[in-house]
Amino acid sequence: MSSSGLKTTNFQIMTNDNKQHKPLDSTEPAIAYSTCYRQYGINVLSLFDGISCGQIALERVGFKVRQYFASEIKPHAIRCTQHNFPNTIQIGDVTKVKGEDLPKIDLLIGGSPCKGISRLNKNQEGLEHSESKLFWEYVRLLEEVKPKYFLLENTHGNKEATEIITETLGVKPISINSKLVSAQNRPRYYWTNIPGVKQPTDKGITTNDVFDYSGQLADECRVSWLTSESGKKSVSNGYTRVNPYPKSGCLTANGHKKWNENYLLKDGVYRYLSQTEIEKLQTLPIGYTKILSYDEAYDCIGDGWTVDIIAHILKYAVWQYCL
Repeated sequence: MSSSGLKTTNFQIMTNDNKQHKPLDSTEPAIAYSTCYRQYGINVLSLFDGISCGQIALERVGFKVRQYFASEIKPHAIRCTQHNFPNTIQIGDVTKVKGEDLPKIDLLIGGSPCKGISRLNKNQEGLEHSESKLFWEYVRLLEEVKPKYFLLENTHGNKEATEIITETLGVKPISINSKLVSAQNRPRYYWTNIPGVKQPTDKGITTNDVFDYSGQLADECRVSWLTSESGKKSVSNGYTRVNPYPKSGCLTANGHKKWNENYLLKDGVYRYLSQTEIEKLQTLPIGYTKILSYDEAYDCIGDGWTVDIIAHILKYAVWQYCL
Protein backbone atom coordinates (compact mmCIF):
# COMPACT_ATOMS: atom_id res chain seq x y z
CA MET A 1 0.00 0.00 0.00
CA SER A 2 1.45 3.39 -0.93
CA SER A 3 1.60 6.32 1.46
CA SER A 4 -1.44 7.81 -0.25
CA GLY A 5 -3.51 4.70 0.42
CA LEU A 6 -3.73 3.72 -3.24
CA LYS A 7 -2.76 0.14 -4.08
CA THR A 8 -0.01 -0.65 -6.50
CA THR A 9 -0.22 -3.73 -8.70
CA ASN A 10 1.68 -6.99 -9.02
CA PHE A 11 1.04 -7.24 -12.76
CA GLN A 12 3.86 -7.17 -15.29
CA ILE A 13 4.34 -5.03 -18.34
CA MET A 14 5.38 -7.12 -21.33
CA THR A 15 7.36 -5.03 -23.78
CA ASN A 16 7.97 -5.81 -27.42
CA ASP A 17 11.41 -7.18 -26.58
CA ASN A 18 9.66 -9.78 -24.37
CA LYS A 19 11.26 -8.40 -21.24
CA GLN A 20 9.02 -7.85 -18.27
CA HIS A 21 8.99 -4.88 -15.94
CA LYS A 22 6.80 -3.83 -13.06
CA PRO A 23 4.43 -0.95 -13.82
CA LEU A 24 5.06 2.38 -12.20
CA ASP A 25 3.90 2.55 -8.59
CA SER A 26 0.74 4.62 -8.15
CA THR A 27 1.85 7.24 -5.66
CA GLU A 28 -0.61 10.02 -6.48
CA PRO A 29 -3.87 10.12 -4.55
CA ALA A 30 -6.82 8.50 -6.31
CA ILE A 31 -8.47 11.88 -6.86
CA ALA A 32 -5.73 12.72 -9.33
CA TYR A 33 -7.14 10.37 -11.94
CA SER A 34 -10.68 11.71 -11.95
CA THR A 35 -10.18 15.41 -11.27
CA CYS A 36 -6.78 16.05 -12.84
CA TYR A 37 -6.76 13.65 -15.75
CA ARG A 38 -4.98 16.11 -18.01
CA GLN A 39 -1.98 16.10 -15.71
CA TYR A 40 -1.93 12.44 -14.70
CA GLY A 41 -4.01 10.67 -17.32
CA ILE A 42 -6.78 8.11 -16.80
CA ASN A 43 -6.44 4.46 -15.87
CA VAL A 44 -8.15 2.09 -18.29
CA LEU A 45 -9.11 -1.56 -17.86
CA SER A 46 -9.80 -3.30 -21.17
CA LEU A 47 -11.31 -6.79 -21.02
CA PHE A 48 -11.13 -9.11 -24.05
CA ASP A 49 -8.66 -6.51 -25.35
CA GLY A 50 -7.69 -8.27 -28.58
CA ILE A 51 -5.27 -6.06 -30.51
CA SER A 52 -6.15 -3.03 -28.35
CA CYS A 53 -8.50 -1.21 -30.72
CA GLY A 54 -9.70 0.66 -27.64
CA GLN A 55 -6.23 2.06 -27.11
CA ILE A 56 -6.12 3.36 -30.68
CA ALA A 57 -9.54 4.98 -30.17
CA LEU A 58 -8.40 6.70 -26.96
CA GLU A 59 -5.38 8.01 -28.84
CA ARG A 60 -7.57 9.37 -31.64
CA VAL A 61 -9.87 11.15 -29.18
CA GLY A 62 -6.83 12.64 -27.47
CA PHE A 63 -7.39 11.25 -23.97
CA LYS A 64 -4.23 10.97 -21.93
CA VAL A 65 -3.83 7.45 -20.55
CA ARG A 66 -1.74 6.84 -17.46
CA GLN A 67 -2.00 3.05 -17.28
CA TYR A 68 -3.77 0.72 -19.69
CA PHE A 69 -4.50 -2.74 -18.32
CA ALA A 70 -5.33 -5.34 -20.98
CA SER A 71 -6.92 -8.71 -20.31
CA GLU A 72 -6.24 -10.95 -23.32
CA ILE A 73 -5.12 -14.54 -23.85
CA LYS A 74 -4.41 -14.86 -27.61
CA PRO A 75 -0.62 -14.77 -28.00
CA HIS A 76 -0.70 -13.20 -31.48
CA ALA A 77 -3.16 -10.50 -30.36
CA ILE A 78 -0.91 -9.65 -27.40
CA ARG A 79 2.14 -9.59 -29.68
CA CYS A 80 0.44 -7.07 -31.96
CA THR A 81 -0.62 -4.87 -29.04
CA GLN A 82 2.84 -4.83 -27.46
CA HIS A 83 4.42 -3.99 -30.81
CA ASN A 84 2.21 -0.92 -31.15
CA PHE A 85 1.74 -0.01 -27.48
CA PRO A 86 4.73 -1.42 -25.57
CA ASN A 87 3.66 0.10 -22.25
CA THR A 88 0.42 -1.89 -22.17
CA ILE A 89 0.07 -3.86 -18.94
CA GLN A 90 -1.02 -7.36 -19.92
CA ILE A 91 -2.92 -9.06 -17.08
CA GLY A 92 -4.02 -12.30 -18.74
CA ASP A 93 -7.14 -14.40 -18.28
CA VAL A 94 -10.19 -12.30 -17.34
CA THR A 95 -11.37 -14.94 -14.87
CA LYS A 96 -8.20 -14.42 -12.85
CA VAL A 97 -8.28 -10.62 -12.77
CA LYS A 98 -9.23 -9.13 -9.41
CA GLY A 99 -10.30 -5.56 -8.88
CA GLU A 100 -8.46 -5.38 -5.59
CA ASP A 101 -5.15 -5.85 -7.44
CA LEU A 102 -5.74 -2.80 -9.62
CA PRO A 103 -5.36 0.91 -8.96
CA LYS A 104 -8.25 3.33 -9.38
CA ILE A 105 -9.89 2.55 -12.75
CA ASP A 106 -11.57 5.42 -14.57
CA LEU A 107 -12.75 3.63 -17.70
CA LEU A 108 -13.76 -0.01 -18.22
CA ILE A 109 -14.14 -1.18 -21.82
CA GLY A 110 -14.64 -4.52 -23.51
CA GLY A 111 -16.44 -6.59 -26.10
CA SER A 112 -17.43 -9.88 -24.51
CA PRO A 113 -17.42 -12.99 -26.76
CA CYS A 114 -20.39 -13.04 -29.12
CA LYS A 115 -20.49 -16.64 -30.38
CA GLY A 116 -23.51 -17.61 -28.30
CA ILE A 117 -25.36 -14.42 -29.21
CA SER A 118 -24.61 -14.08 -32.92
CA ARG A 119 -27.29 -14.86 -35.49
CA LEU A 120 -24.67 -17.07 -37.15
CA ASN A 121 -24.85 -19.49 -34.21
CA LYS A 122 -27.63 -21.94 -35.01
CA ASN A 123 -27.71 -23.28 -31.43
CA GLN A 124 -28.38 -19.82 -29.94
CA GLU A 125 -27.07 -20.68 -26.46
CA GLY A 126 -26.95 -16.99 -25.58
CA LEU A 127 -25.09 -16.25 -22.36
CA GLU A 128 -24.97 -19.97 -21.58
CA HIS A 129 -22.38 -20.41 -24.34
CA SER A 130 -18.95 -21.42 -23.00
CA GLU A 131 -17.38 -18.16 -24.23
CA SER A 132 -20.30 -15.74 -24.14
CA LYS A 133 -20.85 -16.43 -20.45
CA LEU A 134 -17.64 -14.46 -19.86
CA PHE A 135 -19.95 -11.44 -19.95
CA TRP A 136 -20.47 -12.15 -16.25
CA GLU A 137 -16.74 -11.57 -15.67
CA TYR A 138 -17.20 -8.11 -17.16
CA VAL A 139 -20.08 -7.53 -14.73
CA ARG A 140 -18.01 -8.79 -11.81
CA LEU A 141 -15.14 -6.45 -12.58
CA LEU A 142 -17.50 -3.54 -13.25
CA GLU A 143 -18.78 -3.99 -9.71
CA GLU A 144 -15.29 -4.43 -8.27
CA VAL A 145 -13.49 -1.48 -9.91
CA LYS A 146 -16.45 0.95 -10.06
CA PRO A 147 -15.16 3.10 -12.93
CA LYS A 148 -16.55 6.50 -13.79
CA TYR A 149 -17.45 5.24 -17.26
CA PHE A 150 -17.96 1.83 -18.84
CA LEU A 151 -18.48 0.60 -22.40
CA LEU A 152 -19.51 -2.88 -23.52
CA GLU A 153 -19.92 -4.01 -27.13
CA ASN A 154 -21.64 -7.06 -28.54
CA THR A 155 -23.42 -8.17 -31.66
CA HIS A 156 -27.06 -8.18 -32.64
CA GLY A 157 -28.67 -11.60 -32.33
CA ASN A 158 -30.05 -13.55 -29.39
CA LYS A 159 -32.89 -11.40 -28.02
CA GLU A 160 -32.90 -12.97 -24.56
CA ALA A 161 -29.17 -12.37 -24.12
CA THR A 162 -29.53 -8.75 -25.23
CA GLU A 163 -32.31 -8.20 -22.69
CA ILE A 164 -30.29 -9.80 -19.88
CA ILE A 165 -27.26 -7.63 -20.66
CA THR A 166 -29.45 -4.52 -20.75
CA GLU A 167 -31.15 -5.33 -17.46
CA THR A 168 -27.86 -6.22 -15.77
CA LEU A 169 -25.99 -3.09 -16.86
CA GLY A 170 -28.96 -0.81 -16.29
CA VAL A 171 -28.56 1.08 -19.58
CA LYS A 172 -30.20 0.62 -22.96
CA PRO A 173 -27.87 -0.33 -25.82
CA ILE A 174 -27.12 2.07 -28.64
CA SER A 175 -27.22 0.34 -32.02
CA ILE A 176 -24.57 1.73 -34.37
CA ASN A 177 -23.58 0.36 -37.75
CA SER A 178 -19.92 0.69 -38.70
CA LYS A 179 -21.02 1.51 -42.23
CA LEU A 180 -21.44 5.12 -41.09
CA VAL A 181 -17.68 5.56 -40.61
CA SER A 182 -16.26 2.81 -42.83
CA ALA A 183 -16.94 0.68 -45.89
CA GLN A 184 -18.12 -2.27 -43.79
CA ASN A 185 -21.67 -3.26 -42.87
CA ARG A 186 -21.28 -4.11 -39.16
CA PRO A 187 -24.26 -3.43 -36.86
CA ARG A 188 -23.38 -3.66 -33.17
CA TYR A 189 -24.86 -2.85 -29.77
CA TYR A 190 -22.99 -0.58 -27.37
CA TRP A 191 -23.94 -0.33 -23.71
CA THR A 192 -22.44 2.67 -21.90
CA ASN A 193 -23.08 5.14 -19.12
CA ILE A 194 -21.32 7.86 -21.12
CA PRO A 195 -24.14 10.39 -21.56
CA GLY A 196 -25.44 11.94 -24.75
CA VAL A 197 -23.96 9.57 -27.32
CA LYS A 198 -25.51 10.20 -30.74
CA GLN A 199 -25.25 8.42 -34.08
CA PRO A 200 -22.08 9.31 -36.00
CA THR A 201 -22.37 11.32 -39.19
CA ASP A 202 -22.24 9.18 -42.32
CA LYS A 203 -18.80 9.70 -43.87
CA GLY A 204 -19.95 8.23 -47.18
CA ILE A 205 -17.02 5.81 -47.41
CA THR A 206 -17.47 3.01 -49.93
CA THR A 207 -15.49 -0.07 -50.88
CA ASN A 208 -14.10 1.91 -53.82
CA ASP A 209 -12.14 3.84 -51.19
CA VAL A 210 -10.77 0.62 -49.69
CA PHE A 211 -10.23 -2.13 -52.23
CA ASP A 212 -6.96 -2.16 -54.18
CA TYR A 213 -7.19 -5.76 -55.47
CA SER A 214 -3.77 -6.65 -54.05
CA GLY A 215 -4.86 -9.65 -52.01
CA GLN A 216 -3.80 -13.26 -52.41
CA LEU A 217 -5.34 -15.24 -55.25
CA ALA A 218 -8.25 -17.43 -54.20
CA ASP A 219 -7.40 -21.12 -54.33
CA GLU A 220 -8.77 -23.31 -57.11
CA CYS A 221 -11.25 -25.04 -54.81
CA ARG A 222 -12.84 -21.72 -53.83
CA VAL A 223 -12.95 -20.51 -57.43
CA SER A 224 -14.61 -23.75 -58.53
CA TRP A 225 -17.27 -23.29 -55.88
CA LEU A 226 -17.80 -19.58 -56.58
CA THR A 227 -18.42 -20.33 -60.25
CA SER A 228 -20.67 -23.33 -59.53
CA GLU A 229 -24.45 -23.16 -59.27
CA SER A 230 -24.18 -23.48 -55.48
CA GLY A 231 -21.71 -20.59 -55.26
CA LYS A 232 -23.72 -18.39 -57.60
CA LYS A 233 -26.83 -19.03 -55.51
CA SER A 234 -24.94 -18.06 -52.34
CA VAL A 235 -23.85 -14.83 -54.00
CA SER A 236 -27.36 -14.15 -55.26
CA ASN A 237 -28.79 -14.65 -51.76
CA GLY A 238 -26.21 -12.30 -50.24
CA TYR A 239 -24.47 -14.92 -48.10
CA THR A 240 -21.30 -14.65 -50.18
CA ARG A 241 -20.13 -11.30 -51.51
CA VAL A 242 -18.11 -10.71 -54.67
CA ASN A 243 -16.96 -7.12 -55.26
CA PRO A 244 -19.35 -5.86 -52.58
CA TYR A 245 -20.49 -2.26 -53.07
CA PRO A 246 -21.04 0.21 -51.50
CA LYS A 247 -20.24 -1.72 -48.31
CA SER A 248 -18.48 -5.01 -47.63
CA GLY A 249 -20.01 -7.75 -45.57
CA CYS A 250 -19.18 -7.95 -41.88
CA LEU A 251 -15.68 -9.21 -41.11
CA THR A 252 -15.56 -12.14 -38.69
CA ALA A 253 -12.72 -13.91 -36.90
CA ASN A 254 -11.10 -16.32 -39.36
CA GLY A 255 -13.76 -15.31 -41.87
CA HIS A 256 -11.42 -15.90 -44.78
CA LYS A 257 -11.50 -19.60 -43.93
CA LYS A 258 -15.24 -19.68 -44.45
CA TRP A 259 -16.62 -19.91 -47.96
CA ASN A 260 -19.34 -17.30 -47.64
CA GLU A 261 -17.11 -14.26 -47.19
CA ASN A 262 -15.92 -11.23 -49.17
CA TYR A 263 -14.12 -11.86 -52.46
CA LEU A 264 -12.78 -9.55 -55.12
CA LEU A 265 -13.01 -10.29 -58.84
CA LYS A 266 -11.06 -8.35 -61.45
CA ASP A 267 -10.03 -9.36 -64.97
CA GLY A 268 -11.43 -12.83 -64.32
CA VAL A 269 -9.26 -13.34 -61.22
CA TYR A 270 -10.72 -14.01 -57.76
CA ARG A 271 -8.83 -12.69 -54.75
CA TYR A 272 -9.16 -12.66 -50.98
CA LEU A 273 -9.14 -9.31 -49.21
CA SER A 274 -5.62 -8.14 -48.46
CA GLN A 275 -4.39 -7.42 -44.94
CA THR A 276 -4.39 -3.70 -45.69
CA GLU A 277 -7.96 -3.85 -47.00
CA ILE A 278 -9.28 -5.52 -43.85
CA GLU A 279 -7.38 -2.99 -41.70
CA LYS A 280 -9.12 -0.20 -43.61
CA LEU A 281 -12.54 -1.82 -43.16
CA GLN A 282 -12.05 -1.66 -39.38
CA THR A 283 -10.52 1.85 -39.59
CA LEU A 284 -7.24 0.61 -38.14
CA PRO A 285 -4.00 2.42 -38.94
CA ILE A 286 -2.54 0.93 -42.11
CA GLY A 287 0.20 -1.50 -41.16
CA TYR A 288 -1.01 -1.88 -37.57
CA THR A 289 -1.03 -5.69 -37.89
CA LYS A 290 2.05 -5.97 -40.11
CA ILE A 291 3.95 -8.15 -37.61
CA LEU A 292 1.20 -10.79 -37.83
CA SER A 293 0.65 -13.39 -40.48
CA TYR A 294 -2.41 -12.98 -42.69
CA ASP A 295 -4.30 -15.67 -40.77
CA GLU A 296 -3.43 -14.11 -37.42
CA ALA A 297 -4.37 -10.62 -38.60
CA TYR A 298 -7.72 -11.70 -40.06
CA ASP A 299 -8.55 -13.52 -36.82
CA CYS A 300 -7.83 -10.47 -34.66
CA ILE A 301 -9.28 -7.83 -36.97
CA GLY A 302 -12.48 -9.78 -37.57
CA ASP A 303 -12.82 -10.23 -33.82
CA GLY A 304 -12.04 -6.60 -33.07
CA TRP A 305 -13.70 -3.21 -33.02
CA THR A 306 -14.25 -0.59 -35.69
CA VAL A 307 -11.89 1.95 -34.14
CA ASP A 308 -13.68 5.08 -35.33
CA ILE A 309 -16.97 3.91 -33.76
CA ILE A 310 -15.27 3.48 -30.38
CA ALA A 311 -13.56 6.86 -30.74
CA HIS A 312 -16.92 8.44 -31.58
CA ILE A 313 -18.51 7.06 -28.40
CA LEU A 314 -15.57 7.88 -26.13
CA LYS A 315 -15.46 11.51 -27.25
CA TYR A 316 -18.67 12.10 -25.26
CA ALA A 317 -16.90 11.21 -22.01
CA VAL A 318 -16.21 14.26 -19.86
CA TRP A 319 -13.15 14.40 -17.63
CA GLN A 320 -12.73 17.35 -15.32
CA TYR A 321 -9.74 19.59 -15.83
CA CYS A 322 -7.19 20.53 -13.21
CA LEU A 323 -7.79 23.96 -11.71
